[in-house]
Parts: sequence; structure tokens; C-alpha cells
Amino acid sequence: MNDIKILDCTLRDGGYVNDFSFGESVISEMICRLARANIDIIECGFLRSGCNDKDKSLFGSIQAIQKVIGEKKRNIMYVAMIQYGTISINEIQEYDGNSIDGIRITFHEHEIEDSLILGRQLMEKGYKIFMQPVGTTTYQDGNLICLIKKINRLNPYAFYIVDTLGLMYKNDLLRLFYIVDHNLNKKISLGFHSHNNLQMSFANAQELTQLNISRNLIIDSSILGMGRGAGNLNTELLVQYLNVNFTMKYNILDILSALDEFIRPLKVIYNWGYDVAYFVAAVTGCHPNYASFLLNIQTLRMQDINAILTNLDADKKALYNKDYIKMKYQEYMNHEVDDSKALEYISRKIGTKKVLLLAPGKSLKDNMERIKAFVNKEMYYVVTINFRTDQLPVDMIYISNRKRYNMVKETCDSKDIDIVVTSNILLEGTHDSVIINYSSYLNENEYIYDNAGIMCINMFSKIGVKEFLLIGYDGYSNDLKKNYYEESLFLEVDEDRIFNINTAMKEKFEQLQKYLDIEFFA
Repeated sequence: MNDIKILDCTLRDGGYVNDFSFGESVISEMICRLARANIDIIECGFLRSGCNDKDKSLFGSIQAIQKVIGEKKRNIMYVAMIQYGTISINEIQEYDGNSIDGIRITFHEHEIEDSLILGRQLMEKGYKIFMQPVGTTTYQDGNLICLIKKINRLNPYAFYIVDTLGLMYKNDLLRLFYIVDHNLNKKISLGFHSHNNLQMSFANAQELTQLNISRNLIIDSSILGMGRGAGNLNTELLVQYLNVNFTMKYNILDILSALDEFIRPLKVIYNWGYDVAYFVAAVTGCHPNYASFLLNIQTLRMQDINAILTNLDADKKALYNKDYIKMKYQEYMNHEVDDSKALEYISRKIGTKKVLLLAPGKSLKDNMERIKAFVNKEMYYVVTINFRTDQLPVDMIYISNRKRYNMVKETCDSKDIDIVVTSNILLEGTHDSVIINYSSYLNENEYIYDNAGIMCINMFSKIGVKEFLLIGYDGYSNDLKKNYYEESLFLEVDEDRIFNINTAMKEKFEQLQKYLDIEFFA
């Protein structure tokens, strides 16, 4: 049987989820638990110039890693990763056996030559070197073989197949594996790092373990699959599988204790793991961060995400570019229309009334009886935003969200209520709706640039409305179940994004109140 080693990358790859903020004591204890579990290779985090936050798994020096490792356990290899270009060779001290034993270098195709030089320099300093090309699946066969020949001359400890896009099925993996295995020096270990976009990480890892080869294998995993987007192969699954089928060397209880105490609480706060959007990213050959960006918008249907990712430029798909995906999203959504007649129609319907805007915040439900009495008493033009309700008299339903459109359209048969939709929707059936131009009412801040409540105010402001009463504009709570007055409207938003949205909304309302009379129902 070939020698199979597990490399746990929770503190490094998992750090993308929580900005590497595990806490100093947790980092140290995680390393200790993984060592007690006999995990063969423990990745402590990134080596990155200038990083000195002791609570993050980002380290500015070899000495900083030594502090969290503590007393090293025999037969365990400790490593860190360098993204090429993020730290200079002069910042890496000579290997002395007291800190990490190896360094993983990750690099893009255009960085090959410089990365090989860095690898050579680090080997001369005494470290075991792992060479890891980003997105191995995107290499042309000839270019990959050329790279392997250069790797052979370097003769590092390991070379990796990296499924950055998480798109490999069994046959894809085996084809790539045999190309690498046939051309790579047999003394160089072969590693496999996968992402779980297609939920194939565990199956592909099992496939590798069944191969009858003499080469040493390294399989990367993380506890609970922690990693950005769809995440990684689960360490606990791989440990149990190897224990049952090959060896009883790993202590699963130490893995489970680390999972329970340190990683499961993060899963409550942060979102990672399989999602159909990451499946779409994989099958369209796109970086998973593109899917994450589109998911965070919250208003897109999966067919929209598929359409956007399918139509990205081929040379832009594999490397994430936030400005590019934002531009492509806006292009997709930006169906220009002349809405001058629509605005005239809305203006006539309002007349001299004040505008009462109802957003679907939970306070709407909590104060419904008071709101009913108030709305019936006062002369307001009443507008709901991305939802409808039978509990209040409504003049208009404003919709800028494709997901919400069908929900509203299916349940609204009243001819007395105008349905106003932004032009990004333009679905079959919108012909009897009032269409306004989507791009005319967007906001400058990226966290709220298509926020429906603000876009609606922008529209009314354009036709001269100066007085608004707002109900249900509650902002987002970290307790996601408290964000909407009906469970059917529930959307998942991560904690960091909640903070950024709330901050942006506060600043926007302060800006709007300088020239509009905006009151909040209390």
C-alpha cells in the first residue's frame, strides 16, 4: 500500500471563513488536538509579511508560529503556507527544528519561475517545500507537463493537484493524476487539495487511496470541511475512512472534540458548505468567490446566477475579480427602459398625499394593530416593498427583487393595487405592471447599491415627493429570524455583511434627511 498522509488545513483554508480570527488560545489548542489525533501534517496558517495579530492564523515570522506550536510532537510535520509575493525570503529565518518543518508555496501560472526560485531558496534554508499550482485543472496538458519537469529539477518534498474550482469528477481526477504521476519524480510526494462544490471531495479522496501505486500521497482536509464557499474535504470523514480501511493510527475523539469546541460554534456564525450556487460555479468553470458574491446579493434566482457565470469571459473565470463580477452583474440586471410615463402615472396617483413606505421588518408584525389604526386614520399613499399584505390598505407594491416578484404576483389579484417593478425583472407577465428603470435608482455604496427600500425612496424623490413615513425599516439583526415579519421572507446574511449593511443604511439615511422629510414610525 502507498503511504497516505493527512494534511489538516483548518487553520489556514478555514481562516478564509472568519478572517483567520480563531484566537491565540484556540489556534494553539487546535494544533495540540490535531497532533494528539496523530494527523500527519498540521498547517498552522499563512506566512504573510507584516502580520502580527496574535489572534489570527496569519504569521509575520517563523518565530510567531513557534509560539502557538509549543512543544512539538515527534512524527508530526508542522507547515505554513506562502502565497507567492506576500512575504520576502529575507523575512524567513533558517530552519532550526523549533517551529514549522515545511512551507507550502501556492502560485499562479504566470508566477511559476519566480515561485521555483523561492522554493529553491527555502529549501536551502532547510525547509521541506510543497509546490502548489493554483487551479491545476485549468492548465493545458502540455503546460502542466512542462511545469512538472521544472518541479523535478527542484525536487521538493511534494507537488500538488489543486482543484481550486471544485469541478472534478472521478474520471477528471484520474486523468490528471496519471499525467502527474507518470511525469513526476517518484520520490516527490503527490498531494491533493480539493474544494467541495460538487460534493465530490470525499469520493475523490477515496478513489486516490485505492490506487495501486508506490508514490506517497498527501490528502488535504479541514475539520467540518471549514473553508470558503463550498468548503473542503472533512477531516473527520477522512480520518474515520482511513482508520476503518487502512490503519487505526488516528484518534477520532481528538478530532471530534476540536470540532465540537472550536469549529461548530463558528458554523453557527459563518456560512460555508455545499450550496447549489457553488455547484453552478463549478460546472461553469468559475472561481467560487464569484458565486459567493452573487449569493450575497440575496435577490438572484439560481438561474440568474447560472446565466451570469456562464457568460463571464473565459479568461476571467478562474481568477476572482470583484470589480469584474460586479460589472457583469450590473450588466445583467440593467435592462434600460424609458420610465418617464411610468413616473408621471405614479405622481398622479399620489397627488398631494404623503408617502408611507412599509418594509418587511419584524417591527411591522409587532406593531400591526397600532399601524392599522394609524394608516386608516391618516391620508397616506401606502407602498409595500418587495412583499404584500392583506392586513393593511395598500396602494402600491414596489418590487426590485426577482425572487419576490413571483410570490407577489401569484397572490395579488386586486386591480386596485399597482405593481411597480424595476426593469431588471422584466419577466413574462410583467406587461400589466408599471416598469421603472432599474439603474436610475441604485446607490453608490456597494453594500446597499440595490437595496429595495432605498431605491424606492430614490424613485419617489425623483418625482418630487419630499415627505415620507417609514415603517419596518428595522435594519438587520444578527439573529436572522428577527429580520422579517414573515418567515417566507427570510434571507441568510452573514455577520460581517450585516454590520456593513447597517452602517451603510445609517449613513444613507443621514444623507437623505438633509433634503427629505423622513420620519420613522415609533
